[in-house]
Amino acid sequence: MERQKKYFTAGPAELYPKFEEYLREFTDKQLGSISHRSGEFKKIYQHADEQLRTLLNIPEENAIMFTGSASEIWEKSLQSLVEFESFHLVNGSFSEKYYQYAQSLQKQATALQKPLSEGFTYGEIRVPEYAELVCITQNETSTGVQMREADIHKLKRSHSAKLFSVDVVSSAPIPVLDCKLLDSVFFSVQKNFGMPAGLGVWIANEKCLDKALQLKEKGVCIGAHHDLPTLWKNARQFQNPSTPNVLGIFLLGRIAEDMNRTGIENIRKTNAVNAKKLYSFFENRPGFSVSVKDPELRSKTVAVFNTEMPSGTLISRLKEKNLVIGSGYGPGKDSQIRISNFISNSPENIAELLYEFEKI
Repeated sequence: MERQKKYFTAGPAELYPKFEEYLREFTDKQLGSISHRSGEFKKIYQHADEQLRTLLNIPEENAIMFTGSASEIWEKSLQSLVEFESFHLVNGSFSEKYYQYAQSLQKQATALQKPLSEGFTYGEIRVPEYAELVCITQNETSTGVQMREADIHKLKRSHSAKLFSVDVVSSAPIPVLDCKLLDSVFFSVQKNFGMPAGLGVWIANEKCLDKALQLKEKGVCIGAHHDLPTLWKNARQFQNPSTPNVLGIFLLGRIAEDMNRTGIENIRKTNAVNAKKLYSFFENRPGFSVSVKDPELRSKTVAVFNTEMPSGTLISRLKEKNLVIGSGYGPGKDSQIRISNFISNSPENIAELLYEFEKI
């Protein structure tokens, strides 16, 4: 029997250890054939809702809504929460795309831009007076830079009248974010939750709903396909406006439940230990260096390293050992590697990967 590959890619990524068990449960119960208006589906949605609230400490007044992807939430958040002007922190390809979506929607988008591999701290950020929405990519997947939770919270408290939307696509549920303070938080499931792509999760508060309703009453188009008020109304009934990704919602509920059994604090501790091992190894390894110089701004979930050897050569050698890592993103494709430190990347798997690096 061929040995299975182990994925250390930034997403899609290594599947959750119990993924196959939960997938079998879904198929055995024939849940792929049930109506999305049935009581059975409502129970699936409610279970996912309850487990995510526990895992991420989401207040009851916030809605948890499901979309096809996090990219869809970029668009929906800008349509629903911005009449004129948005403000973006941009330091990589994905924060840049959020900014570009705003421009495509013809918003007056402005940005504070940083070079790749550099991050943002509270003291350097000046939010424009007329910005309605502040868009933050907490973990920039392309460059391995994170923004500290404390800086995000401090920035929001300093601009409490403005709405804040925080992208945690490649970091949730590791960051300790205050969902009572932040207005919009969103992620997708193909990274730290160890699932196939195809499900976005949008957590929003009543301020977001109020803003969307105000814009709608003014005659502003906030989207034709499942706008925020429509998603919100359905979510409160554990429903979706049209047939959703029932498999994804079911799996997410089961995986979040399993994470709750383990305990989020235990998960975060393991993540921190793995991150320390990764960064310490490559800091002291000839031919490599850590891309992000400031240790406090280094991602805990997607580590990026500069390499003197072409990334393609490294990737090919490791594939021979059934270990799959990612190349750098965009301009760093040939000169960088990206290694995920997701929940499905166990300490044993990290140790195995570093052992093989030692032999290269």
